[in-house]
Amino acid sequence: MKISIGCDHSALELKDSVIAHLKELGHEVIDRGTFTKDSCDYTDYGYMVAKDIKDKVADRGIVICFTGIGMSIIANKVKGVRCALVHDKDAALLTRLHNDSNCLALSAKYTGKVYANEIVDVWLDTEFSFNERHERRIQKIAKYEEEF
Repeated sequence: MKISIGCDHSALELKDSVIAHLKELGHEVIDRGTFTKDSCDYTDYGYMVAKDIKDKVADRGIVICFTGIGMSIIANKVKGVRCALVHDKDAALLTRLHNDSNCLALSAKYTGKVYANEIVDVWLDTEFSFNERHERRIQKIAKYEEEF
């Protein structure tokens, strides 16, 4: 799978750890930065990852900032992106099963490296349930996006 990933300055170490893990699993990674701990705007990096998903440059995306909140907000501004801020493996499972999320937001503050990799594993390994009610809701989200 091809995965685009980006972070702000607060999440550089976690991003690099997740990238190493993804590569160990055999995934192709597009690293959108940041590449230093110099202060930067999370919006720039979250947008690049979300755009990769929209443009089908990547199959999925992972965005990481201090809390994960800002990254999830910017990613969800891009049409076709369904980004979920996840702090545990159960939420990672459910956001794939029920929401068919294609972008994962993580928190550098609340998620350690080992647990982040476990969350990523669950999120990558879980397929969308293709349940009629879940599909209907995904279609509604896409329809609502057309209004703007």
